[in-house]
Amino acid sequence: MAARDDEPDTGVEPGTDVEPGAAAEPAVAAEPAVESVPDDSTVDGTAADEGGTAGADGGSGAPRRMTVAGAMIGLLLGLLGFALVTQVRSNANDAELAAARPDDLVRILYDLEARQDRLRSEIAGLEESRRQLASGVQGREAALAEARRRADELGILAGTLPAFGPGLTIRFVGGSDRIRDTTILDAVEELRGAGAEAMQVSGASGAPVRIVTSTSFVDAGEVLEVDGQRLAGPYTIVVIGDPQTMQTALNIPGGVVDNVRQHGGTVSVLDSTLVHVSAVRSTGSLHYARPVS
Repeated sequence: MAARDDEPDTGVEPGTDVEPGAAAEPAVAAEPAVESVPDDSTVDGTAADEGGTAGADGGSGAPRRMTVAGAMIGLLLGLLGFALVTQVRSNANDAELAAARPDDLVRILYDLEARQDRLRSEIAGLEESRRQLASGVQGREAALAEARRRADELGILAGTLPAFGPGLTIRFVGGSDRIRDTTILDAVEELRGAGAEAMQVSGASGAPVRIVTSTSFVDAGEVLEVDGQRLAGPYTIVVIGDPQTMQTALNIPGGVVDNVRQHGGTVSVLDSTLVHVSAVRSTGSLHYARPVS
């Protein structure tokens, strides 16, 4: 019997027996054949590599950014700590200066100015020496002259050579309290701070004693013992340096001259364009120190 045009398409061919109660399965279109595609790694190695690289970057980009940020934070914290330490030290120095007496501030100012003048003079001398050493023809002669000059300077500083030049002659006379070792030591320190280059001290009798960095002052009864030599008062210090700067340093309120006068003593200071420091020290033999080769 021919199928009617208005009957639904059940997907079952005519003449096929269908079990009662079983629903006919709809027709399913056959899937097209899938061609095998070669592996990406063999077809396009560059694309695979780029994909792998992109994946690696995508997986580690965030940790790297975090590492750089951590390093920057650590650097900033270090700089902040350094600034805090510097500020604390600056505040401590400012507090010390703020608590200092006006006399101490004046003394510090004069010492700094004298040190600045000495450093400027040394810089000018070194620049002139460098220019002469680099002159070529006179280089050898300039080198020998510089070596002799340095040897003379070291001999004066070490106290092994006599010296002369402008300076002061300072005389200490005790009053109700005799001149003690601390008074002479304070005078020596003030003179050194003011640029003294050579000094000697003498008493009422005996030979003068050259004052160097290792000189010691000790009270020995009524006399003063300087490097083992006994000197009786009054005491006289002969010093070479800038007379005006050294005299200003000695006369600072609260300084050595003021202290001696407060105890009834007298200090006379005579400046001169030429004083002689004739006392010398013998060079001792070295037992341990050796020059660096």
